[in-house]
Amino acid sequence: MHRTELPLAQIADLLDVPESDLRNLLSERRPAGGDTTLVALTVAEAARRIGIGRTKLYEYVTSGEIASVKIGSLRRIPAEAVNDFLARRLTTSDFGTAA
Repeated sequence: MHRTELPLAQIADLLDVPESDLRNLLSERRPAGGDTTLVALTVAEAARRIGIGRTKLYEYVTSGEIASVKIGSLRRIPAEAVNDFLARRLTTSDFGTAA
């Protein structure tokens, strides 16, 4: 999975702090165990990331437009599936045109 770097130089500039200090702060806050990002999101979390409602996201899950897994009684959306879904939508005509 490709991870996009944050524009730390721009963030540091906006916060009016040296970029090196910001990088040091971030590295101190990250656990030594590695990646701390969630790999599976609740439907509400995934919907919030996309900027749509839970009901609409459930429609996409039901239709198979966005991948999901069932873990016990819980429904989870792989974080990569959110990015994949948006990338596919960017290539369709309805995303790039005004309503």
